[in-house]
Amino acid sequence: MITIYDLAKKTGFSSTTVSKALNNYPDVSKKTKQAIIDTAAEMGYLPNAHAQSLSTKKSWTIGVMFSESNGVGMKHPFFSGVIESFRKHAEKEGYDLILASRNLRNRGTSYLEHFLYRGVDGIMVICSDPKDPQVQEMINSSIPIVVIDMSNQECSVVFSDNLSGGELAINYLYSLGHTKIAHIAGDHTIYAGKIRIKGYMDAMKKRELPVRDGYLVNGGLFSIQDGALAMEKLLDLADPPTAVFVAGDHMAIGAMETAKARGYRIPEDLSIIGYDDIEMASYVTPKLTTIKQDTDQIGVRATQLLMKQIIQKKKIVTEEIIPVTLMERESCTRLIK
Repeated sequence: MITIYDLAKKTGFSSTTVSKALNNYPDVSKKTKQAIIDTAAEMGYLPNAHAQSLSTKKSWTIGVMFSESNGVGMKHPFFSGVIESFRKHAEKEGYDLILASRNLRNRGTSYLEHFLYRGVDGIMVICSDPKDPQVQEMINSSIPIVVIDMSNQECSVVFSDNLSGGELAINYLYSLGHTKIAHIAGDHTIYAGKIRIKGYMDAMKKRELPVRDGYLVNGGLFSIQDGALAMEKLLDLADPPTAVFVAGDHMAIGAMETAKARGYRIPEDLSIIGYDDIEMASYVTPKLTTIKQDTDQIGVRATQLLMKQIIQKKKIVTEEIIPVTLMERESCTRLIK
């Protein structure tokens, strides 16, 4: 088995320097640290986790929990994208992830109790349900925590600029000549759904555009099926919209399928813009114009905030708002009057 003494002999650094580099101590230069890490990889060095824990007083693990209402979890591209980014950057810092099982609730064990038992150094929560008592229990504990997709909490939170995203979608449709713009919204009890509704309403007000009766439809829990049902309601109106802003790409895809089944051409008869920029958005017909959430940057900032709390051994209360961008494709067109 390769030891730190073998690494010290190979690299020419002291065993103390090698140990500090492998444990990410700040008093080792980046150049030295990289040289040691590269040599460790070449020689197949595997650190003893128990020994590391004893020497650093860390478990080198981070707990990950989902708290969302629709039960989709990591199957949703937004969640999986954030988790993958967080995993990648946490691993660079030497951490492994522990994903909490949903079965914990059935066993009468809270997520906090589970994570404390596992001795995690910090917790990352993806949360669309701000009223979840288990999330609040973790926020109120002393353990370092970062929460994704939720605001107004006494902890570190990271989320997309949903307000600007809603306005960006409406302003884009308005620039194409649309004034009869509807919104298929996510459930208003979910943070992202509520703020995107506000973005839509604010932009419509700024443009002095009326939100006509029936133009704001609850699309539920962001699913394809919910989007399809919501579009049925819009197309049944006596005065249907010429453009629809949909609060999630899955819902937008469902809405597009309903519109096409009803004989509407997209975008000639109806322009549709989504939200998220999931991979599928580039492959549906027509390709979906959407508001892109930067899942990689969300994961990066969440990792950085959690690492800072772990190193400083104190919780940080802050908000990180990640910008969104318009991805212009084929599902919207200029209104021909």
